Amino acid sequence: MKKILTTPIKDEDLKDIKIGDTIYLNGTIVTCRDVPHRRLVEKKVELPYDLAGKAIYHAGPIVAKKADEDGYHMVSVGATTSMRMEKFEKEFIEKTGVKLIVGKGGMGPNTEAGCKEHKALHVVYPAGNACLAATQVKEITEVHWLELGMPEALWVCEVEEFGPLIVSIDTHGNNLFENNKVVFNKRKAEQFEKMKEHLKFIN
Repeated sequence: MKKILTTPIKDEDLKDIKIGDTIYLNGTIVTCRDVPHRRLVEKKVELPYDLAGKAIYHAGPIVAKKADEDGYHMVSVGATTSMRMEKFEKEFIEKTGVKLIVGKGGMGPNTEAGCKEHKALHVVYPAGNACLAATQVKEITEVHWLELGMPEALWVCEVEEFGPLIVSIDTHGNNLFENNKVVFNKRKAEQFEKMKEHLKFIN
């Protein structure tokens, strides 16, 4: 059975979700990457949209105007590297009340602390699926800070079963990527030792 979160997301909605789980999202997600993070955290500029209980997406979308009516439609919306937002994310979570952070790759201790203290998740949208993600955007309802350019603007989207989203940091601060590094490095060391037995002739 699919685990589907629906915005506005509450703390209790996240309590049983663990790293490695696969979830989906219904409701509101807002594209939000480097510049909006810096504006809020460094410049102390308030965001023009209330993110409390909502989701953000570390993504630089391709958006087109609708041909026969006002508004926009999503063409492509692939995840961008989340680690670029690592230095801002804890304070961003604290200031906005965002509950779900979607991106690509892992994040570090700053985000771990933010997710633990303020009950949020970081999740990964699998790379290479920008066009699939766009089909899960049912409507773009608002756009803010378009002067920053298409990739950095805040595109407010309504989505349906947006995912799959793999939980990389849970509300306890557990980090799937960091845990896996320990396991994979152990396996790598074991294989190196085995290889040495067969490569003694190499000085």
